[in-house]
Amino acid sequence: MFLDDEIEIIHPDIARGQFRSVLFDFDGTLSLIREGWPQVMIPMMVQVLRETGTAESESELSVSVEDFVMRLNGRQTIYQMIQLADEVRRRGGRPLEPVDYKHRYHELLMQRIRGRLEDLQSGHAKAEEWSVPGSHALLENLSDRGLMLYLASGTDLKFVLGEARLLGMAQFFGDRIYGALDDYQNFSKKMVIERIIGENDLLGEELLGFGDGFVEIEEIKRAGGVAVAVASDEVHRHGINQWKRDRLVQAGADLVIPEYRRQAQLVEYLMGT
Repeated sequence: MFLDDEIEIIHPDIARGQFRSVLFDFDGTLSLIREGWPQVMIPMMVQVLRETGTAESESELSVSVEDFVMRLNGRQTIYQMIQLADEVRRRGGRPLEPVDYKHRYHELLMQRIRGRLEDLQSGHAKAEEWSVPGSHALLENLSDRGLMLYLASGTDLKFVLGEARLLGMAQFFGDRIYGALDDYQNFSKKMVIERIIGENDLLGEELLGFGDGFVEIEEIKRAGGVAVAVASDEVHRHGINQWKRDRLVQAGADLVIPEYRRQAQLVEYLMGT
């Protein structure tokens, strides 16, 4: 069922119009600064696994790595690295500490995105150029309606804070921005959701969530909230990424959108107006 040609309604029986708090993921949901991160993480991990001497082919390793990388997408990056260490061990190798793999990945990713950050800092690039289309209009619409907005990302908090400021989005969230911590067991999207519900005395149906990762969709639904899957095509910045869409529907998404060009219609529908 489609509300229009861009808003797919998977569960038309959701509770609407009762929302008080909204949780957003960051990368791929609002920000495109880290577009292409899987093309950095997956080859790095394949190379690590090849060094174990495994008989698996390059393509077999790529499929195996992509499966767990995308399954864990939305959790802190360290969990993907913990899985990598387990995969090395399973193939008879001696893994580095997961945090060491994480640092290697960050160094490689920074090579890819450093120019984007510098362009935003210098003003050579506008925030809209590295945002999911319509993000700022959606945040402003929801904020103007009096909803409390929260941001939670599996990316390290220091990076999320800096990149949210560069994109002109930090103002919508205030001190309600959460990200991965060095003490990774003290942060998860589940913890953030529990905190939002507890601090605001919410019923499940009063929580709305937006995300492009399996984990946040699953956790929002587990809490009784309404989950909007952002199946964004981060390269072309228009239209649905079908692989993302299918994964997010599997996670329990209630609605699927490509980006926020139709945010006004989407918000009117969600608010029951």
